Amino acid sequence: MKIAILAPIAWRTPPLRYGPWEQVASNIAEGLIEKGMDVSLFATGNSQTKGKLLSVCEHAYAEDSSVDPKVAECLHISNLMEQADQFDIIHNNFDFLPLSYSRLIKTPIVTTIHGFSSPKIIPVYKKYNNSSHYISISDSDRNPDLKYTATVYNGININEFIFKGEPDDYLLFFGRIHPDKGTYEAIKIAKKTKRKLIIAGFIQDQEYFNQKVKPYINNEDIVYVGNSGPTQRLELLSQACALLHPISFNEPFGLSVIEAMACGTPVIAFNKGSMPELILHEKTGFLVTNIDEAVDATAQIHDINRGDCTKWVASMFSQQKMIEGYLKVYNQICYGEN
Repeated sequence: MKIAILAPIAWRTPPLRYGPWEQVASNIAEGLIEKGMDVSLFATGNSQTKGKLLSVCEHAYAEDSSVDPKVAECLHISNLMEQADQFDIIHNNFDFLPLSYSRLIKTPIVTTIHGFSSPKIIPVYKKYNNSSHYISISDSDRNPDLKYTATVYNGININEFIFKGEPDDYLLFFGRIHPDKGTYEAIKIAKKTKRKLIIAGFIQDQEYFNQKVKPYINNEDIVYVGNSGPTQRLELLSQACALLHPISFNEPFGLSVIEAMACGTPVIAFNKGSMPELILHEKTGFLVTNIDEAVDATAQIHDINRGDCTKWVASMFSQQKMIEGYLKVYNQICYGEN
């Protein structure tokens, strides 16, 4: 089977630091290659893959200000679509824009919906309900107006993560710094527990950072380490006593949540969106509804068996399990297999 994987080009695939959609696209591509599939990855020119890399843009537009995002995206998507007849299936990880080609080509398109940036994009998905195959990354993120082929959870390569049975005593916030992610709430939780908090992530909302986060950074109990790369990410995730994930939106998935648990680190998360699907309450972390409950949960964090966190991720959110899910979808579409 010849498979085209269309990655976003906001960041490199896999990303050097931030870039969850690019990371998932990479995990899919490399996992399929390990299964012996013929994979072509459409991504930035500086991306890395064991398959064929096809690109029209050397650098990601979020990393190179000389690149015009709209122009780059237009050329990137059309580069694949003009070669569509060379593939048995196209796996779109690029959101809604490639759907506009779905009735112009014969190759079936699988679209993983990584989340809805705005309700305004739903009409595009609705228009192409019958000419694409939608995959949700959690059951909670399904829109009632759309037709879904399957839910396939995002998967990670468990072997890339470090398990640490005896962590340090700090709390960790890991993710983009934005009101949705609850960086300020994480600070309040840490302050109430009188524990050190390390904040890692790129600043997506500068005003929010300046007003709600920066005033508390003192490099003592509240530390900001910037946008971490893979090595520092593993160190931070594996050594934390808990990951704080006090989100204020219905998050469709949450890679940092399963990455933390893969290291044995339990997660304290606000019970929104996909969190009940990712976290086993009182087994791999705690699902809470407010700051005070999160504070109470930190007092119980040492009751969590860190080995259970790793086992849970390996059983539900491994790269292999994700690939098995997608291969089932591909075979169903191409060969009518159930």
